[in-house]
Amino acid sequence: MTETATRGRARLADPGEGIGLDELALATRNHGMPLEALRHDVTPPGLHYVLTHYDIPAVDPERWRLEVTGAVDRPLELDLTALTARPALSARVTIECAGNGRARLQPRPVSQPWLLEAVGTAAWTGVPLAAVLAEAGITAGAVDVVFTGADHGVERGVEQDYARALPLAEALRPDVLLAWEMNGAALPPQHGAPLRLVVPGWYGMAHVKWLTRIEVLDRPFEGFQNAKAYRLKADLDDPGTPVDRIRPRALMAPPGWPDFMTRERFLRPGPATLSGRAWSGRAPLRAVEVSTDGGATWGAADLAAADPAAPWAWRAWTAPWTPEPGRHELVVRAVDELGAQPLEQEWNRQGMANNAVQRVPVTVLPD
Repeated sequence: MTETATRGRARLADPGEGIGLDELALATRNHGMPLEALRHDVTPPGLHYVLTHYDIPAVDPERWRLEVTGAVDRPLELDLTALTARPALSARVTIECAGNGRARLQPRPVSQPWLLEAVGTAAWTGVPLAAVLAEAGITAGAVDVVFTGADHGVERGVEQDYARALPLAEALRPDVLLAWEMNGAALPPQHGAPLRLVVPGWYGMAHVKWLTRIEVLDRPFEGFQNAKAYRLKADLDDPGTPVDRIRPRALMAPPGWPDFMTRERFLRPGPATLSGRAWSGRAPLRAVEVSTDGGATWGAADLAAADPAAPWAWRAWTAPWTPEPGRHELVVRAVDELGAQPLEQEWNRQGMANNAVQRVPVTVLPD
């Protein structure tokens, strides 16, 4: 990695500063999942959220190779045919961007301006990473495993290939996949074709796309995306703590119909069913709770049973509601075995892992 003359700087928006053209440019390249798509158990690829740090690289699958190097006994170079000939697994996994909710923070970190939609659930198919690492033979003293993608760019003045590391113990989990299929079809370009990493339970930055190299290290990885980015920190001088597991979140499919510009929801009086999905990567879910009065009172939603075949996928929830005419604020929160979603933001400088509750303003029309 080299320092370049062009230095993009991390900054906070000034009080009252609106979304800038740079953030709008990011928002046109990346997209969230429309919340009405919460109706799908498995998100169609075109509706699944997308975050691309740099450009979507042009990768020729015929010429593509995966290197496995570093602290291993037998370095490997594998093409797609060699990988797909291995015994494969499929897993339904919910992936959420670590920056989901950033645009709602005050002061606002200037970056990809996610609201709540940076999430999706897909069925990923590939070979367990642990099997490939076992074939290479990890040497004694290995600490981290680094995954490098084909996407190349500059971030805060540092020229780099996108690269993230996992602790060795996480990399050796049997459910971590080198995936070449999404929902039963070859990976689309924006989702990492021809090969990506899938790390169930971790935020999206760990799921490296367009994978070209795996390197086992006998020391902690100090690359930009681990050491500088994706850290929970209060100020520029704070080294922070790394972002890793997905915090609990519940989302509601907004009921009724929307105003085009404001997205305010409208519905008619009478019995209705509120519904959505909930997930957590850090601990099993215990409950989903819903408020129809802005959080003053709460009631338990009906949470679908966990699927033993898909422990890392979101779970459906429903709650009955018979509203009276007028304005209401609907709120939903997930509770896992370590606690509940916060009602208010937990601010950090990079705008990471903000899992404050969703609030949905609704107008119920007169009879």
